[in-house]
Amino acid sequence: MSNEQSREDVAPQTRSGRAVTRLDVAASAAGAAPRGLVLALHGGKQTSRQPVDGRSASWKRMAALQRTITPDLHEEQISTWLLRYEVRGWNGGAPVADARWALEQVRREVGDVPVVLLGHSMGARTAAYVADDPSVIGVVGLAPWWQPDDSVAALRGKPVSAAHGSTDKITSARMTRAFLDRAEGIAASTEFCDMGRVGHYMFRNVRAWNGFAASRCLQLLR
Repeated sequence: MSNEQSREDVAPQTRSGRAVTRLDVAASAAGAAPRGLVLALHGGKQTSRQPVDGRSASWKRMAALQRTITPDLHEEQISTWLLRYEVRGWNGGAPVADARWALEQVRREVGDVPVVLLGHSMGARTAAYVADDPSVIGVVGLAPWWQPDDSVAALRGKPVSAAHGSTDKITSARMTRAFLDRAEGIAASTEFCDMGRVGHYMFRNVRAWNGFAASRCLQLLR
């Protein structure tokens, strides 16, 4: 467990409703920035204009994962932030603007630190669209919602790791493999981890999901 004291801070919501939950490593006496940062991106729905709030199951699921993996990341001087989108739906790509806003907040608040995008479901889809941000060094996807028409261009030169359960009825492990196949030769590297007979919401084999998320983020930021 980390000896660092975390600072949890929910940034004031903008007019658009975006916010971040920050679990930052304790600042050093010299005020040094963290060595890296994991930006977590939660899931959502195909279409919805409903605002995301603290009752959102998708946001709460990712918040629990963030709290669990943060101590190991803090040991390596890595902070974690969790973005809360403006609305719950993909809506043709609405969360992409939210994620780009969050990356700008990272640069404004902590400077040019390397960032790993950690996304579940729609969050992994969002990550694939904003991986071209100059601060992003890699993508980790959990049960990604990647579609055949999703571009892989933003992944150029970035490593991508994904984990998926074989009995997921919400998103498709087969489509995740297909997306990674398309990304080969564009991404720096691709990895698929078969989580076995587990579903979409990471309720089963929770330790394995958390372990995959933490280990791949650490691997990219070391």
